[in-house]
Amino acid sequence: MISTNNFKTGVTIQHEGNLYTVMEFQHVKPGKGPAFVRSKLRNLRTGGILDKTWRAGEKLATAHIDKDKMNYSYNMGDTYIFMDNENFEQLNVPNSSVGDGKNYLIAGVNVDLLFDGSEVLDVRLPSHITLEVTATEPGFKGNTATGASKPATLETGYVLNVPLFINEGDKIKVETAKGTYKERIKA
Repeated sequence: MISTNNFKTGVTIQHEGNLYTVMEFQHVKPGKGPAFVRSKLRNLRTGGILDKTWRAGEKLATAHIDKDKMNYSYNMGDTYIFMDNENFEQLNVPNSSVGDGKNYLIAGVNVDLLFDGSEVLDVRLPSHITLEVTATEPGFKGNTATGASKPATLETGYVLNVPLFINEGDKIKVETAKGTYKERIKA
């Protein structure tokens, strides 16, 4: 059991027969009335988002999920192939379990796979990943206004906004939780 007062990002709970992971939470102590906790939960099976408000101190059942560190190998249609780092066995994971993580997966990246028995529930990516820019318009001298950005296509096919000084072939660090540019990696 876990109290809503002890919520942390990434905690897995059971609610109404479903498994959820806590994406965001906020403890609220209004001037009048009792304290409560606002939370944003993601259903681990369907990927759906649930906004839920709890009474402060409410008890919930925690879910016991197994976690294995695995290495992404390749994509084969609607299936992603991961390799166990210890025994080198391969595991086929459906596209639905990978979700938006496909935008950041390149061969050789280590990820955490969450299991409920033998069912893969979620693929947890590292917080930042380094990817190469494969296509973007060149930045011109004089186009350096603060906050200016341009679209760039990464090696995975994902498109995001980057500063004007980023060129094709540059390696950049991407924040996987938000899908945003973090910094350029110096060669």
